[in-house]
Amino acid sequence: MSLDVGEADGEALDRSDDALGDLFYPVFQFLFDEDGDFVGDVGTKLEQARMPATVELYLSHALAVGVIAGALLWLVGMLAGWAIFEFGLISSDAVGIGLPVGDAATAAALDALTVPAVTLVSGVVFGAIGFGLGFGSLVAVPYSKASGRKREINMLLPDAISFMYALSVGGLNQLEILEAMGRADDTYGEVAQEFQSIVRETEYFGTDYRNAIREQAMTTPSEELSQFLTDMLSIVNSGGNMEQFLDDKKEKHLRTAKQEQETVLETLELFGEMYMTLSLFPLLLIIILVIMSMLGQAQQSLLYGTVYGLVPLTGVGFLVLVSTVKQDEPGDGYLQPANSSDRLEQVTREGLFHMGLIESFVGEYRLFDRIRSREGTYKTGQLLRNPHLFFREHPLYTLVLSVPAALVLVGLSVVNGAAPLSWQGMLDNPVWGTFVWWYVPVYVVGIPLAVFHSWNVRSRNAVVGKLSDNLRKLSSANDTGQTLLESVETVASTSSGKLAEEFEILHAKVNYGMSLRSALVEFNNKYHIPRLARTVKLISKAQEASSQITEVLTTAAQASENQDDIDRERKSRTRMQVAIILMTYLTLLGVMAILKTQFLDVMAGLASQAGSSGGSELSGQGMNFGGGVDTDLLSVLFFHAVTLQAALSGFISGYIRDAELVSGVKYVVVLQTIALVAWMVVG
Repeated sequence: MSLDVGEADGEALDRSDDALGDLFYPVFQFLFDEDGDFVGDVGTKLEQARMPATVELYLSHALAVGVIAGALLWLVGMLAGWAIFEFGLISSDAVGIGLPVGDAATAAALDALTVPAVTLVSGVVFGAIGFGLGFGSLVAVPYSKASGRKREINMLLPDAISFMYALSVGGLNQLEILEAMGRADDTYGEVAQEFQSIVRETEYFGTDYRNAIREQAMTTPSEELSQFLTDMLSIVNSGGNMEQFLDDKKEKHLRTAKQEQETVLETLELFGEMYMTLSLFPLLLIIILVIMSMLGQAQQSLLYGTVYGLVPLTGVGFLVLVSTVKQDEPGDGYLQPANSSDRLEQVTREGLFHMGLIESFVGEYRLFDRIRSREGTYKTGQLLRNPHLFFREHPLYTLVLSVPAALVLVGLSVVNGAAPLSWQGMLDNPVWGTFVWWYVPVYVVGIPLAVFHSWNVRSRNAVVGKLSDNLRKLSSANDTGQTLLESVETVASTSSGKLAEEFEILHAKVNYGMSLRSALVEFNNKYHIPRLARTVKLISKAQEASSQITEVLTTAAQASENQDDIDRERKSRTRMQVAIILMTYLTLLGVMAILKTQFLDVMAGLASQAGSSGGSELSGQGMNFGGGVDTDLLSVLFFHAVTLQAALSGFISGYIRDAELVSGVKYVVVLQTIALVAWMVVG
């Protein structure tokens, strides 16, 4: 019914929310059984979602929101039902259910009741929809949050078990492993939150840690974590070998991660096949509407709705559908270890407006203020001398320059009269008008963003490209008796690549007095890759107990190799999905171009010939075929349709590939260039 004390991710209800919940609590008692399945299920989801509210108050508040939303939409529905008759949109005679009447008086009475009945029914329908939306949306929130937590827990559980195994190898007992796992929320996110609940139960409520594990196994949203905690409890109760248990579980969950990845990729393949059908539906509808226009039954509003409404909605809907399955890697990749030094915290926060370590000393003496000012001047000079390096590290900052530049270019085009300012001007010169208003901003904003984002991804991935091999080398060197620091030096001197260079820097920092843990954390935060963060966390925590951590390094290498296998499979399978999406778009573009050149233009020419040589006779017989076709309008609509489809296909391709919308910008630029070149030829 409630949440663990202090462990809420959601925000507490404010006083007005409490007042609404208290006001509608009698309604809740009247409608729901407090011991019923529905109330119990919602209470479980509130606890799993870590939302700080009792189920009674939450459902009472949801009822209040539902009633308010229902009342508002009831009023809207009543006004809409009254307005359609008052303003003559529909006559009362047009509304009827075919009820037989015996005399004129009864018919007149029924006719008089038509308007009030329709008004009442529309109000009831709208009110029911409003109540369903208000109440249902709030009830769905804990289910959604619990599902999100379950998804993240399942993704991080294999690495979390590897982390616990490393702690066990390092000599930590069962309680210390639980406490260390609970403190690792900077890396293991929701998994660490679950273990924090166990630790708090034992520390603040005096619960035996065995009972705390049992309770958490019953309340966690993840079935896999629940099973793991249950199995761990059996090992704890029986006094079994915890290290061997964690080793076995580590292997099992690494295999499970591959199987789940296979399921996700198969689902994406199904979505790719669905996209072929969904993206071609607007094209088929456009063809039907064009034929209707040729038959003299022009439906321009439907054409506008298809191009500017249905095409974007189809793409956005498919993108939302993919996002429900595509698993982005949880975490931001930054490590914030407990009891870290002030230097480490300041260096981690260093950025464009944060000067780093000197921020800790500003205000004590005027000298430090001068140093901070000089540091800012130095950073500004570095930025101006090497702006490309800054934009490589922060690709989104290119928008600060590119967006104003795009606005200036469009503004200059408007001032000079180069950009069409009316729809008729767009019809007269569709390619140039669309180029000025759409393609220029897309190119100015998209090209720099795509270039620097791709550069950023490539430079960061260069670090993890040889991570598995170097971890194996570290394990082998450490197995010969070398300390971890000596193993790092050995690997740095015998390897090549970006990771070897970082190992050299790490070794130099430790030689100049920095702790190995701090050096590892700074190295990780420089690249802030979630996968790298989990590896560094594993190693840095294990080396605190001993420098001989061969088994831990081997475990880290196994986890990294497993991730490499998953990434290779994902890239191979998603490459096929991207190819399907791109080929579908090119097919659509080709059909649109053929429809424009080989159908519209030809039929318009035939219509003009028929009009000059006997078309009047056909018109008199009701067969004015092609006479109402506006080829200029259809050309613009076709061009805009393929342009919008190019943007949507590009973003969908990028998201499927890397689970990031920004990675789709390069596809957008390429596909839109193809569309522009094609229409320069056919338009």
